[in-house]
Amino acid sequence: MVIMAEVSSSPTFQPVLERIAAEIENTPGRGRPADYIPALAARDPRRFGMAVAEPDGTVYGVGDWRQPFSAQSITKVFTLALVLAGQGDPLWEHVGREPSGNAFNSLVQLEYENGIPRNPFINAGALVVTDRLQAQTGDAVGALLGFLRAESGNTHLAINKDIAASESAHGDRNAALGHFMAAYGNIVNPVPVLLDQYFHQCSIEASCADLALATGFLARHGIRADGTRLLTRSQAKQINAIMLTCGTYDAAGEFAYRVGLPGKSGVGGGIIAVVPGRCTLCVWSPGLDERGNSVAGVAALERFTTLTGLSVF
Repeated sequence: MVIMAEVSSSPTFQPVLERIAAEIENTPGRGRPADYIPALAARDPRRFGMAVAEPDGTVYGVGDWRQPFSAQSITKVFTLALVLAGQGDPLWEHVGREPSGNAFNSLVQLEYENGIPRNPFINAGALVVTDRLQAQTGDAVGALLGFLRAESGNTHLAINKDIAASESAHGDRNAALGHFMAAYGNIVNPVPVLLDQYFHQCSIEASCADLALATGFLARHGIRADGTRLLTRSQAKQINAIMLTCGTYDAAGEFAYRVGLPGKSGVGGGIIAVVPGRCTLCVWSPGLDERGNSVAGVAALERFTTLTGLSVF
């Protein structure tokens, strides 16, 4: 069975999304775009889009839900899934599953934890996962892009080369993380190769509709859009659990408190979220809070779970 994306006229989620969009439009204080990546700094914080995808591929949306944006750290969910599918539990010998409590690009914990990052969603952990995917496939970015295109049904998903170049030009801290872990034997590819793959991974552009659909395998307990199994039910549960505890940098507790769903944010302003068995969501607004999460995005997801009663609690 092939699950295709479609825009449904069914009112199931549409009225809720329209109500949320109207409320967000009237909300002051939308945060600031990420200014440490110059290519993202000029994004308008008033932009807003939101999409909900059901497990059968039906998708609903409001606002700028078809507007591509820089996925950034949202891509870490998909590389984790591909590596976990290919390598299984041995991955956890190289990266932990605990919240970090520090900034997403911190070097602090690596030294006293012998080069093993706390979790796959901080930058150090994502570098380890991308390194494993590169070793597994020979082309981590190509494997990721192919997966996202297949799951979203959008064959035009691509890398924004300007953002990749901007990330590379301002990527000294990520380079430091890579070399530090390599010194502990926790990186297998040459660090320059790894960094190139990682910067291009983060620079993939996709819309809310694309990312809500691409995340659907986590709502379907590991089943891909074409009906084949990517992950075991247990592995899908594991990824959802790590998203809940580690997916929004060092604000995961606040996100769980307000939203009550597994989620993963990116500094491009996007957030994906999962209601297992029911739907997946993606919201985008470029204005960030001090912890790197979309201000309007978190507020919209909080309203969604409040209005629908859908959460994991």
